[in-house]
Amino acid sequence: MDNAAGPLADASDKELLARHVAGDPDAFGELFRRHRDRMWAVALRTVGDRELAADAVQEAFISAFRRADRFRGDSAVTTWLHRITVNASIDRLRREKPTTPLPEIDPADRHDRHDSAETALDVRAALATLPEAQRGALVLVDMEGLPVAEAAAILGVAEGTIKSRCSRGRAALAPLLTPHDPTRGSAGREPEGR
Repeated sequence: MDNAAGPLADASDKELLARHVAGDPDAFGELFRRHRDRMWAVALRTVGDRELAADAVQEAFISAFRRADRFRGDSAVTTWLHRITVNASIDRLRREKPTTPLPEIDPADRHDRHDSAETALDVRAALATLPEAQRGALVLVDMEGLPVAEAAAILGVAEGTIKSRCSRGRAALAPLLTPHDPTRGSAGREPEGR
């Protein structure tokens, strides 16, 4: 057996993909180990449901495994994997009925996490109202922290399109995520006459 910790751990992503295509049975496993957590995060933020995200990541890696010979090398392997994961996530959303996931709160520390879990639910619910294109751009840029150029490459659109989708998405999310204060007038302004 090949020492997986040695040659595979030191290989670049492109080298691992090339080795996989050439028949190395362990190369794709190393790619999976390197990138599964990040792809999980992308899928979860895109679909907003743990089970759907798990299915999307599984489908994405199966697709990448089967189609590795089609990787042209025009971009980083991570960019290619992001694109496959986003596509698999969007496909999952199209096949499922919309649902609102319940927060996962540990009863032992539910008071400490209640606000953050509630905020996470609010964000997920608000994201679910956006068109897929805006949601995808916002997940990659604002939640994953990718540069606009990389998000554009992943989604296969121009950088200006990513900026526009993010701007429109943020504008649509703002009223949904702004706390409502009944003592203030519309848009959070003081009512006239005070």
